[in-house]
Amino acid sequence: MTDAIVVEGLRKRFGEKAALDGLDLVARRGTVHGVLGPNGAGKTTAVRVLATLLRADEGRVEVAGHDVRRRPDEVRGRIGLLGQHAAVDEELSGRQNLDMFGRLHHLGARHARVRADELLERFGLADAGRKAVKRYSGGMRRRLDLAASLITDPEVLFLDEPTTGLDPRGRAEVWESVRSLVGGGTTVLLTTQYLEEADQLADRISVIDCGRVIAHGTADELKARLGGDRIDVVVRDAGQLARVAELLPGGATVDADRRLVSAPAEDRMKALTGVVRALQDAGVDAEDVAVRRPTLDEVFLSLTGRTGEGEPGERTDEGEPRERTKEGV
Repeated sequence: MTDAIVVEGLRKRFGEKAALDGLDLVARRGTVHGVLGPNGAGKTTAVRVLATLLRADEGRVEVAGHDVRRRPDEVRGRIGLLGQHAAVDEELSGRQNLDMFGRLHHLGARHARVRADELLERFGLADAGRKAVKRYSGGMRRRLDLAASLITDPEVLFLDEPTTGLDPRGRAEVWESVRSLVGGGTTVLLTTQYLEEADQLADRISVIDCGRVIAHGTADELKARLGGDRIDVVVRDAGQLARVAELLPGGATVDADRRLVSAPAEDRMKALTGVVRALQDAGVDAEDVAVRRPTLDEVFLSLTGRTGEGEPGERTDEGEPRERTKEGV
């Protein structure tokens, strides 16, 4: 399997701020590579450089086998970009939107119409193709936006926080579309602040902070950095927390607000049965006992010291307010 994206020593400054400070990243063909990072970590700046929308100060970047700096036109002909905000026209129908994008990409009138119909069918929008986009649900609108980014059948697709603002159903619809794309051979670079999204979709994940990669691997490899499985006990009476901490294996932590005691568990089933028996023998009234794997949220917090969730009105890596329109390629 060859590499679809290769980034080495990427640097980009905006005045005194280093948005990218020696970023290294490799994404294999036909996979989803997730990029996680807190606000201002450099995610969007990296996507803009890879998509030829920004020129890097230093470093080497290859996308689909072509150098971004030396052959930007070759790169543009092989990529698609889905930004954080929809690019479709709400007054036009879904089919009219896709036909327009096809013509803008010089497909020709007939080819544009055929491609529009293909994409509507592919994304489950054929029945809604003649409806105005303003009548679409959030998930349908985002799927149409995703279809528009694929009008030229790109080898590499950049998804910059593609499900921001969607409800769980809409998010699930987009996830299914992304899985279908990758199954067809498309390479996806996904930036997201929804850690569950990276867990669900990404084959490999790069965690970035302050413009550089601070950890990378599969979701399971990243979770293993926190020591594997844990056993959680939630008690009904907070006065029993100290007693439960004594009964659990070494390294137990106590969260008084949640009435929770958590400890490492080397053997899932042995730990579970042993703890349940010990709690019963000690007369502890437990509300819940469970063995779980660490979440990406916990990994993210341990690596960066902060959560990955963004706030409304967040600012870009350059320090300017985010634009409300989608960037085109």
